[in-house]
Amino acid sequence: MSPIETPRLRLQPMGLQHAPFMLRLLNEPSWLQFVGDRGVRSLTDAERYIREGPMASVERHGFGFGVAECRRSGQALGMCGLTQRDYLDAPDIGFAFLPEHCGQGLAHEAAAATLQHGLQVLKLPRILATTRDENLASQKLLTKLGLRFERHFPHPDGSRQLRLYAIAGPAD
Repeated sequence: MSPIETPRLRLQPMGLQHAPFMLRLLNEPSWLQFVGDRGVRSLTDAERYIREGPMASVERHGFGFGVAECRRSGQALGMCGLTQRDYLDAPDIGFAFLPEHCGQGLAHEAAAATLQHGLQVLKLPRILATTRDENLASQKLLTKLGLRFERHFPHPDGSRQLRLYAIAGPAD
């Protein structure tokens, strides 16, 4: 997976060097509220998360989550990418940014570039997204990106209801 560049961001494939950043992001209150607790409490846990999640996804599917870095400074600001969840029939886009980088259009910039890459370069016929009902900011962003709400469904662990959004790739 090669980097994706936007005017302000570089989406880098996630690697073990990103463990300190991911340790912080995965323990942000907004992540815990809207995504869920991944049990990452140490650098070792963060490395395991990266190895078994984003890195394994790239190896298995050719896509995964990347770190969104500032093009000028190289500072990690958030994450964005595609993953294939066992309970979904198409890849799922996800994004999260540190609180101090929210409200600047960075998530939109990263997600738009990721969608374009997935639909036009990877030729994925359909990309999904899920959110919790209370995550209004993500719902607004997904709609702005052109994804359409399809239905509610229970998360496989039974802990919550999710909203499913989808976008189709261009017809060949």
